[in-house]
Amino acid sequence: MYRLSEEQQQIVTVATSVAERHIGPNAAQVDRNGTFPAQSIASLGREGLLGLTIPAALGGRGQGLRTMAATLDVVAQRCSSTAMVYLMHLCGVACYAAVPHKTEKILRDAAAGQHLATLAFSEKGSRSHFWAPVSRAGGAQGNGAIALNATKSFVTSAGHADGYVVSTLAAGATTPVESSMYLVLRDDDGVSVSGQWSGLGMRGNASAPMTLQNVRVGSERALTADGKGLDMMLGVVLPAFQVGSAAVALGIAEAAVQATIAHLTHARLEHMNTSLADLPTLRARLAQMRVETDRARAHLGSVLDSLETPGPATQLLVLEAKAAATEAAVTVTDLAMRACGGAAFAGAHGLDRLFRDARAQIVMAPTTDQAYDFIGRALCGMEVF
Repeated sequence: MYRLSEEQQQIVTVATSVAERHIGPNAAQVDRNGTFPAQSIASLGREGLLGLTIPAALGGRGQGLRTMAATLDVVAQRCSSTAMVYLMHLCGVACYAAVPHKTEKILRDAAAGQHLATLAFSEKGSRSHFWAPVSRAGGAQGNGAIALNATKSFVTSAGHADGYVVSTLAAGATTPVESSMYLVLRDDDGVSVSGQWSGLGMRGNASAPMTLQNVRVGSERALTADGKGLDMMLGVVLPAFQVGSAAVALGIAEAAVQATIAHLTHARLEHMNTSLADLPTLRARLAQMRVETDRARAHLGSVLDSLETPGPATQLLVLEAKAAATEAAVTVTDLAMRACGGAAFAGAHGLDRLFRDARAQIVMAPTTDQAYDFIGRALCGMEVF
């Protein structure tokens, strides 16, 4: 479906091998204990996959959204917590790459597997309206530094990431969308994790709240011009996040399809000397799962095609990407639980984890309901944000 070149396919083959050997075997424990998948992320780093989208001139693999989607897909099939941490890293790296004259060293470190990035956008005061922070950058301090004070919520990889792309209202902002973006490092004074992550799904992604208290950053840490953070959110982060989220959802759906096939073809009704696959009702559920997954894959393919050859429908397709795929994953994992019955409810094949993980993305900003509103506004010729 991804229609990869030979070079792109080789990269995805490497990612698949890493996922099978190092990520998949840890997935159940990551979910059960809610532990951050540090070993899984390190395995991606060893193969240069943390530098997947970093330019080759800076030590990365120089790949675009198509390869990114295919790679996230195969990782998510094994562990969606790891896939979400990886996606947020790639989104953070995209912000770094927008200002390489300021971030060259960090980009090289990430390409070498020595730097994990993430985003810190959402705040309790504006909740899932990620584009409208309520925190405000302080006035210039000594040496021209800016003071950041913010309470961030649901920061993926909180306390584990090395770099955080932080949004805050510009010092002189007069509207909620006049934000600025800064790079905050884990070891900066005033940076702390201020809570624990305990979620229904994606239990290992450490999406905990963080507090920034008088964190001083200089102009070299400003990733955007003052008040121009929304431009980076929409032009850099949103396409990567939407495509990547769709790919993660497809990985979850594909894993559910394959687990259901395994269960139906191996579990038996011994008193009838048949397998569950002999029951037409269960085969029909499996067929529905395959159709929903393939339909969502085709949609993501259309999004990628449009991004590579932009046209009038590109913005709409990007807005649709996450909603289409995540809703498909919810449908598919629900069908899997029904098809596999008590075995799935008891944890067979990890289907209970897939069922829970699929639902995490519905409430992840932009939520599915927000996405539908954005799409509707775009269709009505209204401003989206």
